[in-house]
Formats: sequence, structure tokens, C-alpha cells
Amino acid sequence: MLRLSKKMLFAIEAVVDIAYHASGHPVQSRDITRRQGIPRRYLEQALQQLVRANLLTGVRGPRGGYNLARERRRISVGDIVHVMHNMEQTGDPLDEETGSELTQSVIRPLWQEIQAEMIDRLNDISIDHLCQRAQSHGVVSEGHQSLDFTI
Repeated sequence: MLRLSKKMLFAIEAVVDIAYHASGHPVQSRDITRRQGIPRRYLEQALQQLVRANLLTGVRGPRGGYNLARERRRISVGDIVHVMHNMEQTGDPLDEETGSELTQSVIRPLWQEIQAEMIDRLNDISIDHLCQRAQSHGVVSEGHQSLDFTI
């Protein structure tokens, strides 16, 4: 069953943070933690899963951090949700084939239909769209502040 867990929310926040605050250099996890208040233990787990899924790239070293693996308009919220949902699969008893005939023939199919519609909607929302919303809401981008166009 799909639900918005803390880890899933943190993963979405982290990817949007990386996209929104990128300045040509990798975004360090400590900066994401500082800006978003995400506990480091959750953040690192999520970032590693997103690297394995080729949504992010990791750069090692003292100036290392994370970059998007592709353009932010080519990464959807659905991509992140899919990765994190697979990571969190724990054999929820509600996902098993249990319940009454009413549950099996009416309620569970309805719930699956609603989840499929939600996933379709999340697949249509790009990280670029969320960054544009952040900008329109006045969220300051540290990455854009540090850009220097002086010649």
C-alpha cells in the first residue's frame, strides 16, 4: 500500500533541494540537512538508494556531494516515490490477499485504482515543476546566490 512515509518525504525534499540549490557543484548532504532539517541517518539512506536508481550521482571527496543524474525536468516525483516505496516494502498485511469477499471484490480493487491514478499524477510532476513552484513562493536558492557572472 502506498503511503507518504517520512523517508519518502525526505527523499523528495532532498532531490528538490539538490535541483533547486545546485550551483554547478555537488550539493553536500550536510547542506541538505541544514536547509531541510532532515535527520542525517534518513537522508544518507535515501540518497544512496536514489544513486543506485540512477536518479542522483554521488561525488566523493571533500568537495563531494550529490548531483541530479539527468535534467530536473526528466525526473518525476513518481520516480522518487517508486524507489522509496520499493525500499520500504515490509510485507504489510493489508497488501496480502486477506479480507472478506467485499474487500477482495470491491474495496481492494478501488484502492488499487486510486493508487494507480495517484502514481500517474506523480509521474506527471517533474522536479523542475517543484523548483518553479519554490521560486514562485519566494524560496531563496542558495545556489543562485553563489553564482558569479563577473567577467
